[in-house]
Amino acid sequence: MTTPTPVASPGQEARSLLKSFQEKYPVFREFKPLAIGIDKQLLAQDAGLSRKTLRLALGMHTNSFRYLKAMEKADQRFNLDGTPGGEVPEEHRRHAADILRERFRKEAERRKAEKEAETAERQRAEKLNQLVQKFAK
Repeated sequence: MTTPTPVASPGQEARSLLKSFQEKYPVFREFKPLAIGIDKQLLAQDAGLSRKTLRLALGMHTNSFRYLKAMEKADQRFNLDGTPGGEVPEEHRRHAADILRERFRKEAERRKAEKEAETAERQRAEKLNQLVQKFAK
C-alpha cells in the first residue's frame, strides 16, 4: 500500500514561488515597485509557471506591508532586471497609503477590543473572587 503524497495548497505553492522570486530578482527582494505587466516578464522567463500560482504570489507580494510602504513613496516602477519600468502615478501612491491607513485603523481597533475584553475578564474574575470570599466565611 502506498502513502499518498501530500499536495501543497495553492497558498503554499504561491509562497514558495514568491520566495524563489525574492532569491532570484532583487526587485522582489528589495520590495521595489514592480512594472505594470511584470507577470508577462515572469512568464517569459519561465513559461511553465502556473498563472494562478503566479497571480497569488504577486498578490501576496504587492499586498505586503513593505511593498505598500515602498509604493507610497515611489516615483518609479522597475522591471525584473532592475531597469526603470515606468512612473508611479500619484493615484497609485495614494491607493497604497489608503490601504496602509485602513490596516493600521483595523489593527488599532483589534487591539482596543482585545484590551477591553481582557479588562472585562479581569473584572469578572475579581467579582467572582469577591463572591467566593464573601460566602466562604
